[in-house]
Amino acid sequence: MTTQKPTWIPLLVLLAVAVLALFTDLPGTIPTEGIDTGDTAWLIVASGLVLLMTPGLAYFYGGMVNHKNVISTMLQSFIAMGVISVIWVIFGFSLAFGDSIGGWIGDPTTFFMFNHVFDHKLSLGSSDQIKFTIPFALFAFFQMKFAVITPALISGALAERINFKAYVLFMVLFCICVYSPLAHWTWHPDGFLFNLGVLDFAGGTVVHMSAGWAALAGALYLRRRKSHIESNILPPANIPYVLLGTALLWFGWFGFNAGSALGANSLSVTAFATTHIAAASAGLSWILFDVTRGKKVSALGFCIGAVVGLVAITPAAGFVTLPVAIFIGVIAALVSNIIAHWRASSNLDDTLDVFPCHGVGGMMGMLMTGIFATSAVNSAVAGNGLFYGETDLFVKHILALAIVSAFAFGVSYILLIVTDKIIPLRVNEEEERLGLDISQHDESISE
Repeated sequence: MTTQKPTWIPLLVLLAVAVLALFTDLPGTIPTEGIDTGDTAWLIVASGLVLLMTPGLAYFYGGMVNHKNVISTMLQSFIAMGVISVIWVIFGFSLAFGDSIGGWIGDPTTFFMFNHVFDHKLSLGSSDQIKFTIPFALFAFFQMKFAVITPALISGALAERINFKAYVLFMVLFCICVYSPLAHWTWHPDGFLFNLGVLDFAGGTVVHMSAGWAALAGALYLRRRKSHIESNILPPANIPYVLLGTALLWFGWFGFNAGSALGANSLSVTAFATTHIAAASAGLSWILFDVTRGKKVSALGFCIGAVVGLVAITPAAGFVTLPVAIFIGVIAALVSNIIAHWRASSNLDDTLDVFPCHGVGGMMGMLMTGIFATSAVNSAVAGNGLFYGETDLFVKHILALAIVSAFAFGVSYILLIVTDKIIPLRVNEEEERLGLDISQHDESISE
């Protein structure tokens, strides 16, 4: 067992937070008037389903890396459930959904330490644009699960060479500086993208595009693994893990998308249906496209394709028809497959193709929303998509895509530089050779 220099700083920070919590205990009474018990029951379940996606992602990623890095890769997802949950309660939720500061960020003091979250009025925005039939606290915890999985998604691009302590620091900075502002822009009624009319039903922009662009920044900044340079990539450690992870992600995604209707209603049924059929069609599209290249049908291919379909339908789930969801799944999988194939033949070392799958999949979903969104499905659609002869929504989505892409990539790259100055981002060559399970955690699995 290897040793490392002891440090008290992380524990002292956590203890300080725990003590602060004692002096900010402001109990509130959850209002009952206006609460729908059916909607509340569904959102409790949906919140649990979304949280389940993060362990699902751990298995999905853990099965795809080599056997020396399974535990470290999986832990990078699990640790997000601890770190981001605490950050969200302290001020993360406020940054995303607190009183708007110019449409760019929430006031961190609005819900500091969840102050007034439990007794908050059942509406959001300066003009109460969003009305809730669920407790506001439940909405806050539902949104927490989205914040948890987003930095975990990034870890797939950095796998097999990232210093664990540096990853945790980057994850915190990303949540504060990238995720929370994007959530505010897109989902807060006073956010500037929300007011522009940009549609993102469940996180294609906020979650997947932000994670995808951050993953690209990370892959570029960390540079190539030694095994990648030597073209000596070890095979995936455990394909059944990938299958299990896909099953958990697919199952949890019903909470992710159908839960974003914020009620047990017809819109949640639409989102549920479009989510499933997009995943199914994308999984088929991926493996059949592989067949055209002379490759065998693979479990790994179907799993990756299905996840791409889930990513692409996320921003559109509550805005498009079921037949359109099939089209979105098929086309998104084809485009992501092409980008992943190109990435594999390039010098870009995005370990688990996070950018081709989540970044490109999220962008495809955003564009498809601008093309196919219709008020016939959701009355919140102010103008129909390009497919229905209207251009306004599509142009807004093109503009938003450019803004979000530049912001997510640029700020993430800066955060990587800052993190590297504080804690070296990359493990040394010997630690990389041993594998991160041993070098970072003194744990291992049998081959």
